Amino acid sequence: MPKATLLVIGGVDQGARFEVDGSAATIGRGVTNAIRILDTEMSRNHASIAYDDGAFVLSDRNSSNGTFANGISIQSHRLATGDQIQVGSTVLLFAEPTESNKDVPVDFVAPHSGDDASQIVSKVGLDAGRRLLDQATPSSHEQADETLAQLRLLYRISEEMVSSTLSLEQLLQRILDTSLEAVGADRGCILVSDSETKKLEPRAVAHARGGTMVSRMPVSTSIVDYVVRKGQGVRTSDARADSRFASGISIVQEGIREAMCVPMPGHYELMGVIYVDTRVSQNGLAPGQPIASKFTDAQLNLMAAIGRQAALALENHRYQDAFVKAERLAAVGQTIAILSHHTKNILQGIRGGSYLIDMGLQGHDESLIQEGWSIVEKNQERINHLVMDMLSFSAERRLNLEPGNLNELIAEIHELMQTRADEIGVKLQLALGENMPTAMFDSEGIHRAALNIVINALDALENEQGGIVEIRTGTSSDKMDVWVEVADNGPGIPEEQLEKLFSIFESNKGARGTGIGLAVSQKILREHGGQIILDSQPNQGTRFRLTWPACEDEGRAASRRTVESS
Repeated sequence: MPKATLLVIGGVDQGARFEVDGSAATIGRGVTNAIRILDTEMSRNHASIAYDDGAFVLSDRNSSNGTFANGISIQSHRLATGDQIQVGSTVLLFAEPTESNKDVPVDFVAPHSGDDASQIVSKVGLDAGRRLLDQATPSSHEQADETLAQLRLLYRISEEMVSSTLSLEQLLQRILDTSLEAVGADRGCILVSDSETKKLEPRAVAHARGGTMVSRMPVSTSIVDYVVRKGQGVRTSDARADSRFASGISIVQEGIREAMCVPMPGHYELMGVIYVDTRVSQNGLAPGQPIASKFTDAQLNLMAAIGRQAALALENHRYQDAFVKAERLAAVGQTIAILSHHTKNILQGIRGGSYLIDMGLQGHDESLIQEGWSIVEKNQERINHLVMDMLSFSAERRLNLEPGNLNELIAEIHELMQTRADEIGVKLQLALGENMPTAMFDSEGIHRAALNIVINALDALENEQGGIVEIRTGTSSDKMDVWVEVADNGPGIPEEQLEKLFSIFESNKGARGTGIGLAVSQKILREHGGQIILDSQPNQGTRFRLTWPACEDEGRAASRRTVESS
């Protein structure tokens, strides 16, 4: 079954990756979409992608802001690897999988006898690519046309380098295909030096359009070794017509007429080589029969410039890989350190409670046992909340949307947290909205999101006199949205903390907070197509409102028509 990948490279969900196959998939911010992106500028059912007649096809679904492919508004577009899709303010990169590197059909052919160094008829140094760009004003119209064509080619390759490709193989393949077309070669391959072993490995191979595909492409090791050893690009002569080459030489036996091989010089090391050649025609030539050379020194210089561009692309790719790996390791280290810190605090609380229980058992003091057990229970609950928040934040699961009574769910949270409120001397009030409509929501998710907000409000008032937390429910004026509001009369949130409040591991509760709860709540509300609205002023308390659509898509439209007709 065909497969492809959509990577979000711009927008609120940057970094998200979606896999698509031959079945039709819709794109939008509604919860029913297979590719769901939480972009407010995107329609709920914005576009679709499906496999048809050998290609993935992107189609707009009468969206409000339109669907764009490579910057052009489209109704339908056949996708190719590297295409950029814009829906709303989100940009996605489309790519189909490439074959494994190990399957690149290249064989290294060693000389059978003698020294093939005599086959080299032209050489260029590492600075040949720079010299090509620094050429003086052409002396003729023909030379001007040739220079312009070369610059256009280098521009095309540079464009490929800066485009957001998903794999190095795709970029190298495009560079190689373009090179074959530019110099008129029959075949070509790019050999890349392994960053650890320094061994050359084939990463891309290509044949000219209309050329005959063979099972394996032979590459002369004598030419490649010379280029690697000397750091020079080389051009070979017509081996069959050259009396210097015996019939046993590998370049003759493999039917190679001419070849060019150029280095790929990076900033600090040789990144690999590009090898292209032409083959003897099927009719063949009699030994010694003269024939005009197909490759020229100008083309060798051009290939040298291409080799430099390919090296820079490869070097940049390796730097980016190293950077991403370092960022991932740093993120993992930070996560482990923070979670270990919070877990240690919880375990210390359990240890303290266990100590009181042990003392009570030894002294047959039930009050001491009860006190210790109360501490253990609190810390067990903290562990449970920590684990559930971690699962909610990390798991990418489809919402289990079902019609439900929001008031009943919020009443359960009020009852659950009443004991905690009584312990710290906070008045926990409940004000449920009247005539609440039956809403569509994931009960487990909304329960977790609202519970986190209530816990935060109670924690903020733990050391405050006359603390009050009120939990309310209601609907928007048009009955299209439902909301849950949690308000407290605490000290408020400092202005400098507001911007980072919903960031993972950002907490203003010191050792008591994990910095996960609010990030989880925001994620759950965004999954419902809603949002969290925060209003906080110093010394005037804080109010969180969790709001989301009461129903989705067709059901939402039907509800709107009912309201308008009433």
